Amino acid sequence: MAVRLQDVAEHAGVSMKTVSNVVRNYAHVSPAMRERVQRAIDELGYRPNIMGRRLATGRTGLLALAFADVTLPYFAELARVVADEAERRGYRVLLEQTEGTIEGERAVVSAGESGLVDGMIFQPSVMNSAELAQSRTDIPLVVLGENAAPLTVDRIMIDNVEAAKAATEHLLALGRRRIAFAGHESARPTRTSKLRIAGYQQALEDAGITAEPELLISSISVSAGNAVRAVGAALDAGLRFDGLVCRDDLAAIGALRALQERGIRVPDDVAVTGWDNTPMTAVTYPSITSVAPDMRGLASRAVEMLLERVGGFDGMGRHELAPFSLVTRESAPALP
Repeated sequence: MAVRLQDVAEHAGVSMKTVSNVVRNYAHVSPAMRERVQRAIDELGYRPNIMGRRLATGRTGLLALAFADVTLPYFAELARVVADEAERRGYRVLLEQTEGTIEGERAVVSAGESGLVDGMIFQPSVMNSAELAQSRTDIPLVVLGENAAPLTVDRIMIDNVEAAKAATEHLLALGRRRIAFAGHESARPTRTSKLRIAGYQQALEDAGITAEPELLISSISVSAGNAVRAVGAALDAGLRFDGLVCRDDLAAIGALRALQERGIRVPDDVAVTGWDNTPMTAVTYPSITSVAPDMRGLASRAVEMLLERVGGFDGMGRHELAPFSLVTRESAPALP
């Protein structure tokens, strides 16, 4: 027989409302009371009945977060901060992985966890805005990232062009003049990669430097291992540069390995920047200067907008920019 909320309340000697507050992780419950109720939950093996909650309140207390690949450091960090921000508001998060394929993304937006979640935060990799606009209407949706979003759907992103300009301008300010870009996909560059290359090129041209196609070092796919091979192959073929803007931190880590294997000093010979400011950038050798999206602010705003939709807001889509900064470390240090 299934354990009921009432059973937990009787076992703990508290009201059902108190048990509900603990289950929903409301902030205004004392640590002692939370521990008391949690002990009763554990002893009885109680599991919240999501569908029962939906019938009683019209909501499940669950949000979905869908993106390409949980193994990528950026998405792992995104999942962590979105879960934190949702939990602060009494929600839990269900992860969906699309593998960056059109089939995976269509499955998420057309079916996903319909009936189990109150809303979805979705970062598409390949789906365009026209298809997204026609796909899902049954639950609220907030879109993250650079891909175009329908005017009727909320979206939040950072300005990739301006951020790439900032990273490139930092290398220019360090006196670097032959600056390469590494880590974008060779077969089918994503919109993210294209925008970052555009910002890199714009910074060079603003400085009176012609962007050279040979200085674009592509990888088979986004990974540190592929960046090691791509940057290494370019160096072995005779390509020389004194600065390197990397598409992401994985590419920067791979580039460091390729440069060090050939005795090229960072930052003395080549200054390197990464992107996403993932935790590992602070502990590599040398540590990596990286574009740092305001991940906490982005996650907080995305959850806030989604819950406003869940609560009944039905206005046009709000398209907002999250701030970013450049965190300078050893691979491209701050100006003296």
